[in-house]
Amino acid sequence: MNLKQLRYFYEIANEGQITRAAKKLHIAQPPLSQSLKALEDRLGVILFERNGRRMELTDAGAVLYEKAKELFYKIDETMIEVKETGKGVRGTLSIGCNKSCFSRIPKTIRTYQEKYPQVKFKLLEGDSYFLTKQLVDREIEVAIIRLPIDMDGFSYLRLPEEEYVVVIPNNWINKPDKKMISIEELVEIPLLLLHRIRGVGQFELIMDKFRDKGLTPNIICESPNVDMLLGLVTEGLGATVVPKSTLLKHNTSNVSVLHIEDTHIVSESAIIWLKDRYLSKSAERFIELFN
Repeated sequence: MNLKQLRYFYEIANEGQITRAAKKLHIAQPPLSQSLKALEDRLGVILFERNGRRMELTDAGAVLYEKAKELFYKIDETMIEVKETGKGVRGTLSIGCNKSCFSRIPKTIRTYQEKYPQVKFKLLEGDSYFLTKQLVDREIEVAIIRLPIDMDGFSYLRLPEEEYVVVIPNNWINKPDKKMISIEELVEIPLLLLHRIRGVGQFELIMDKFRDKGLTPNIICESPNVDMLLGLVTEGLGATVVPKSTLLKHNTSNVSVLHIEDTHIVSESAIIWLKDRYLSKSAERFIELFN
């Protein structure tokens, strides 16, 4: 078995068809099929089963695929490390960020660009569960996320805590100068809350605060998208509870921002990256800006 055979096998598995894999590899189908057969003969196992037009991995094929994926990750990272030796900071830096953390990004990138103008950026948005998966899949190199998450497998730098605030339509406020709201008052208000696609996060943290006081909130909407929730608040559908920094890029003329007076709710966030992955110079310099 050689690297070319392994690469061909890997792309067939990724594409699910020899036809598509051949196009991606810019070779004809016959030599690709011959390479796969030679690899199966060498290993003495069947690597794919045909399901209609689709090629599906056998158990043996799935084992080889996972090993091949790790190998090609290491090869790619080794090539980056070698190319960066003796060179300045350059290339493309892939960053993931929660929508609710995005206020940390613009000024940081502007500062970074002033120092390292040869670096380009690829930005990806998603909730914390999605972004940790993108890190594991090597689609991004660093991510700015809301905690909590399972930190196994990740290195991280914690960012400053910030308080949660209540965002509520202006016409729901009886006193124009009202600055505070109690958690007991929140029970009487329809709530729209951030909720991750999967895993434990801000939603569970806020729900625990209600449970601690023996209260059950009236939640009428859940979403991982803070922009959608704030849009609904602006239309008068309910109130939401979000980290204060999420309001920096939103028009708050139609809503009031209130502090929660009797319950301490803070949001923790972090910049994270894979422990077992070579971190490019561009990523290292980006993380340093948060220290």
